[in-house]
Amino acid sequence: MFNISWPELVLIGAVALILFGPKRLPELAKSVGKALKAFKEGLKEATTEDKEDKN
Repeated sequence: MFNISWPELVLIGAVALILFGPKRLPELAKSVGKALKAFKEGLKEATTEDKEDKN
């Protein structure tokens, strides 16, 4: 999807740990996960509605 390698993921994780600290990092990851889930559900709903409109 994004074509990110393992060293790049480790670097992103290290930067996030430095910027947000170990206490806020799980909270941040949880909110990002919820946002991605909501985005995927909205996208799925939009494509379903689009298919229904074409029929």
